[in-house]
Amino acid sequence: MGTSEQWLAWLGMATVISPVALLLLLGTSMLAGLRASELWVGQLTRAAVLIGLLATLGVLVLMLVTGVRYVPVGLGDWVHLGGTGHEFSFHLKFNFDRLSVPFTILVFVLCGTISEFAQRYLHREAGFRRFYLLYALFLAGMVVSSLAGTIETLFLGWEFVGLSSAMLIAYFHERRGPVQNGLRVWAVYRLADAAFLVAALAMHHLHGHGDFGHFTGVGPWPDGRADLGAGPAMLVGLLLLVAAAGKSALVPFSGWLPRAMEGPTPSSAVFYGALSVHLGAYLLLRVNPVLQESWIVRLLVVAVGLATAISAAISARVQSDVKSALAYASLTQVGLIVVEIGLGLNYLALIHIIGHASLRTLQLLRAPTALRDWQQIENAIGPESPVRDGRLGEAAPGWAAIAVYRFGLERGFFDTLLDRFLVAPLMGLFRESDRLERIWTDWLDRRPSRESDLAELHPEGEGE
Repeated sequence: MGTSEQWLAWLGMATVISPVALLLLLGTSMLAGLRASELWVGQLTRAAVLIGLLATLGVLVLMLVTGVRYVPVGLGDWVHLGGTGHEFSFHLKFNFDRLSVPFTILVFVLCGTISEFAQRYLHREAGFRRFYLLYALFLAGMVVSSLAGTIETLFLGWEFVGLSSAMLIAYFHERRGPVQNGLRVWAVYRLADAAFLVAALAMHHLHGHGDFGHFTGVGPWPDGRADLGAGPAMLVGLLLLVAAAGKSALVPFSGWLPRAMEGPTPSSAVFYGALSVHLGAYLLLRVNPVLQESWIVRLLVVAVGLATAISAAISARVQSDVKSALAYASLTQVGLIVVEIGLGLNYLALIHIIGHASLRTLQLLRAPTALRDWQQIENAIGPESPVRDGRLGEAAPGWAAIAVYRFGLERGFFDTLLDRFLVAPLMGLFRESDRLERIWTDWLDRRPSRESDLAELHPEGEGE
């Protein structure tokens, strides 16, 4: 291995290790009961983000200087099973290429910005250290997802992002609303993760491993060609589309997005304005060679993106709070990005992600002070008449304008559909599983079940 290859490998490892080390240090300090100061937490986070950013920039510079467009950094096979006709291997691997390096730089820049903002925004907040622990979990998940070279590595980072997302939505756990909304989002993520896991199993069944370098074609992104037929490509592509739709709140999973705004403003900005909401689109970019093998999947990707952009644009125009309006405005752009991916405009989609994520982060961070400034202006000069920026009511018949307004006000009815057909059945299944588990464990312990305990505590007719 030459000197440049060694430097690329070392810098690549530093990129991955820095957020993981931050997560381990913050987690260990909390488990040990140490009351780390806000200054120490902030400086440690700043150092980890800066090291990761400089290492990724070093990889980019070396790639440009040496002309290398693909740098794999592997940590070996963790599981390898041989069999008759099929082999299974779990390989922990990270890829540095034209897609992952710009996206990882974006992750470090925006997460660093959010960290500096949160140190002041959450100053003396009771959950300051808990926020930064979940923030470190999210940062590690985003870096692992961005650089993943295998489907298993991507799934690991994908789960980190989902877990930190649901827990930060329920950050204000003393209130019932944030906890309920965190559970709703977690239920949608479970469906997306199930589709992702089935796609990973299909990839292993077809190739014996989940290495993107073989599955999506050997060569630098996006020039690779998938080694799949039209049938397997359609199956895997549809499963990954469901996974991406759940993670990025695409139609029909858009209903959970406004509920995710229950978390603190810093997490709302980095999750649903900048990075997490684009992770589904990033997944589609990574597996774009698979999508290109099936025109049906490409058509569905374009259709889902268009439906998401249109419905989100209508919903954004009738929201009464700024965070929901910005969330739907962000979702409109994500839908357009998905359309670009379906049309094969890969570089345009990547540039669109970087520009939109940066803009939306600044808008969400500025939103609280913008509202305060607007209130001060109103107090000084009095409320002005609202400006009508829409022309729908003038261009369309009255019944059509009312129908579209109702569609936007109800957020496309996706929230109701998710509650009825996804969240409620899953929560019912979990409650039933919990009840059966309690019966089983109570029988093993030879203790009365919870129902009999309650009956003893509250005999029938008592208190009447």
